[in-house]
Amino acid sequence: MKQIDQLRRRAARYLDVEAAEIAPAKGVFSLSFDDIPASAWTEAGPILAAHGIRATYYVCGGLAGGRNMDRDQFEVEHLQALHAAGHEVGCHTFGHTSALRMDAEALRLSLDANAAWVAERLDGYRMTTFAWPFGDATVGAKRVVRGRFDLARGVRDGVNAGRADRALIRSIGLESRRLPGYDLDALMAETAARRGWLTAYGHDVSDRPTDYGCTPDDLDRVLRLAKSAGLEVLPVAAAWGVVTR
Repeated sequence: MKQIDQLRRRAARYLDVEAAEIAPAKGVFSLSFDDIPASAWTEAGPILAAHGIRATYYVCGGLAGGRNMDRDQFEVEHLQALHAAGHEVGCHTFGHTSALRMDAEALRLSLDANAAWVAERLDGYRMTTFAWPFGDATVGAKRVVRGRFDLARGVRDGVNAGRADRALIRSIGLESRRLPGYDLDALMAETAARRGWLTAYGHDVSDRPTDYGCTPDDLDRVLRLAKSAGLEVLPVAAAWGVVTR
């Protein structure tokens, strides 16, 4: 099963690619949070506000009020507060299920359920961007997602510049355990020089984060570096309108 899953992920990278031309007037950076642990709002929200930056929060309605990765997940009040503050809400399926574990119909039902759940709680709000749970995509799932969203963000490292698969936008992991392995200064400088689009994804934010989270200091540093490099910092949906114009 593991080898089959690897083959399906690999096929999604190279097959059925719908390329978009990434060519903003200047480099762009986008920050996103997946699943929405409560701390991604309660701890990260004030840091974002201090920088005057809006992010994208990829929500799974089925995780609301629960636990995931041994962390409290968002409450509906958190979702409503971040939406009111001008942050984007994007889709992450309803139950945080890998596309490898769903056929096309199951994926459609999950997307329908999440869309209805969010619209009911955010006055009819419609999500326009998607992030793959666990970064898992398949060729069939890409076709479903492309028909419903402007783009889908993946988890493969790299700057988006020139031609990019709109169903698998590259993104770096905002994880304290992995950040030392990136040359963040160089990545920001490359994004500026190539007039590309760099996206980053995180999860929880605390002084003792999970393996998938980061510290408040790391979050602050990434935002400072993006601004110092002269990048325009925008939520994913707003950035898409800029980088593909």
